[in-house]
Amino acid sequence: METSHLKRSNLLLFAALIISGCTVGPSYHRSSVTTPSSFKESADWKVAQPSDTLPREGWWLLYGDSVLDSLEGRVVISNQSIAAACAQYREARAMVTSAKAGYFPTASAQGSYAREQSSSNAGTAGKIVAAQAVSAPVISDYLLEGSVSWEPDLWGRVRRTVEASRATAQASAADLAAVTLSMQAALAQDYFALRVADVQKRLLDSTVLVYKKFLDLTKLRDEQGIASQSDVMAAQTQLTSAQAQEIDIGVMRSQLEHAIATILGQPASLFALSTDTMPIRIVVPPPELPSVLLERRPDVAAAERAVAAANAQIGVVKAAYYPNITLNAAGGWESSQLSNWLSWPSRLWSFGGGAAEELFTGGLRGAALDAAKAAYDAQVANYRQTVLAAFENVEDNLAALRIYEREAVTQDQAVSAAARSTSIEIDQYKQGIVSALNVIQTQTIEFTNREAAVAILGKRISASVMLIEAIGGGWSPDSLKKL
Repeated sequence: METSHLKRSNLLLFAALIISGCTVGPSYHRSSVTTPSSFKESADWKVAQPSDTLPREGWWLLYGDSVLDSLEGRVVISNQSIAAACAQYREARAMVTSAKAGYFPTASAQGSYAREQSSSNAGTAGKIVAAQAVSAPVISDYLLEGSVSWEPDLWGRVRRTVEASRATAQASAADLAAVTLSMQAALAQDYFALRVADVQKRLLDSTVLVYKKFLDLTKLRDEQGIASQSDVMAAQTQLTSAQAQEIDIGVMRSQLEHAIATILGQPASLFALSTDTMPIRIVVPPPELPSVLLERRPDVAAAERAVAAANAQIGVVKAAYYPNITLNAAGGWESSQLSNWLSWPSRLWSFGGGAAEELFTGGLRGAALDAAKAAYDAQVANYRQTVLAAFENVEDNLAALRIYEREAVTQDQAVSAAARSTSIEIDQYKQGIVSALNVIQTQTIEFTNREAAVAILGKRISASVMLIEAIGGGWSPDSLKKL
């Protein structure tokens, strides 16, 4: 009884070992990174709740532009870069399923029928048959057999492979989010640049009208003998130059329109945007707390998941040091007659197992382990560099928004001063106190300052979009936990 009990205990212990096994290789811990306590360029940073700062779906809604909302809704559907990243993500998910297949045994079945007659003159038996002048018998063989083969995951090779595949799929999902965010931000950048071009066009339109009025005034004074022909030519030159700039702005607008079409996955020839006169809204989202930033940016998440995959791969390589154990079982029926083919006496079965271990590989396994560790170190460095770049991007755009806002205020003051100066010069010109050249110079200064104000507007809206992209848009890492 004790012997039987001991055998059962050993069998249970062996079964538990097979089921649980052990997992070789290092356990994963997120690599440490240097995280600042605050953003240097934002004195009023605060702990931000993502749902309170940016919409989960549609960060561009903050700008209150219905045309932009419509365009952004089409990006995910038709952008080809996003389509490619989506396909790569589906491939990564399929690899997870493929890796999980290693947990299970493989089963196969086969059935066959053969009818044969051996040679009467082959071997010793053949000679006896020939001597007796009797032909060899015709034999039928009916076979139906199934087999199962299983390699228990004793050393965790399959578990580490699944772990690596899942982390890779999570990195691919984050890559997809990063590409999507990049395309959405690029669309917003091009759209607002086009809107700024429209503002520049309106500025040039109004400037051309002002210059025309001054040219007409100068011509009238020339006819009255008050002004000279050179004054007329100077005013004409100023007008023609502005008209040329007015035409030239159309080139930039067309190129931006074409760029938007490409982002939308649409031929440029079939796409057009009408001029919008709505004022451009500058959005300044509150910066995320540095520790939150590491979770909100999909490129940071992708880099961190790549580290996890590389760590798991070390375990996969280490498992190669241990023997491969395989269990096999087969069973079925075989008979020479169809009538008793599937009867109990026709049964056949087999059960067995085997173990294989490579005793000498010439340093192959050691080299593979060194390569896996080096790959892990490289991914850690890439992750840390991605984090550094993330903080740099946020700081850059925080600084840009802060400085451009101050510059815009100063530039608006310059525009107001230039406009007053132009008004004074024109009044004095009408009174004959100053020449036409003084007016032209003053008008040029005013136009230059107005043009600079528009350029600053473009820089501010660009920095606004780039800051939203830098803090991860409305993306959330929660989606990665479902993989």
